[in-house]
Amino acid sequence: MWMNFGVGVPNVGIFADPELLIELATSAERSGWGGFFLWDHLMYPEPQAGAVEPWSVIGAIGALTSAIKIGVLVTAVPRHQPALLAQQVATIDLISRGRCIFGAGLGSRADEYSAFGLDPDPVKRGQHLDEALDLIRAMWAQGPVHFRGETLTVDGFELLPKPVQSPHPPIWVGARWPNLRPFRRSARFDGVMPTHSDYGHDSFMSPVELRQIVDYVVSCRVDRGGFDVVMEGMSDDPEDLNEIYPDYGEAGLTWWIEKLGWWRGGIDAAFERILAGPPHSNGY
Repeated sequence: MWMNFGVGVPNVGIFADPELLIELATSAERSGWGGFFLWDHLMYPEPQAGAVEPWSVIGAIGALTSAIKIGVLVTAVPRHQPALLAQQVATIDLISRGRCIFGAGLGSRADEYSAFGLDPDPVKRGQHLDEALDLIRAMWAQGPVHFRGETLTVDGFELLPKPVQSPHPPIWVGARWPNLRPFRRSARFDGVMPTHSDYGHDSFMSPVELRQIVDYVVSCRVDRGGFDVVMEGMSDDPEDLNEIYPDYGEAGLTWWIEKLGWWRGGIDAAFERILAGPPHSNGY
């Protein structure tokens, strides 16, 4: 199984610095990584306060790189205006000449909703996410959009210019096992980024656990075309990753995202791991 290797970096705390994130991304491209992805948070009190707007940074990275895939894993869609979000991603896809990936989900922090007067209820957020994803995908298609949902309405608007990628930038949906509804949602799109309720920043699921998730998502899919399975994991160096990737590949993983952050030694450790690179420049 072909596997791609990317890196995932927080947009918060000691990483809430656009110049730093751009330097990490350009270093990742030079070091042979296939993707560079940021978190999406408004507030994150530990280890220190502060967060930069991720899509703005990804746009700058798109202008300063030429090959690496870029995106946000994952965007907390229900606290964004869907038409503006569709326009942002389309614009970044144009800037990067077709390298943008749209990660979408509910977000992991309810207080990023309640603090701004938005409904933090996960069921309500899920309903809004479903409508927003359908609307965003419709806006990236050809022709004017006529859309009426429970909370969103568009009457005859056509988003121009369109993204470079056809039919649209890949949509990867974030989901936390064992809650099944988000995985059924992901089956309607282009990929899934599973996390597991038993694991935090400093750990990640086994190939056996991932295989269970992949089997469930595959059973929910109607379209049997290409579909990405994206997981955050941690490796010490390319050789370490070279040893563990085959089992994950057999489990169905198509993207390994090396998760970097303060819990792994901070900024210096992030640069060190990025510069060491993946096993090969373009995956397996």
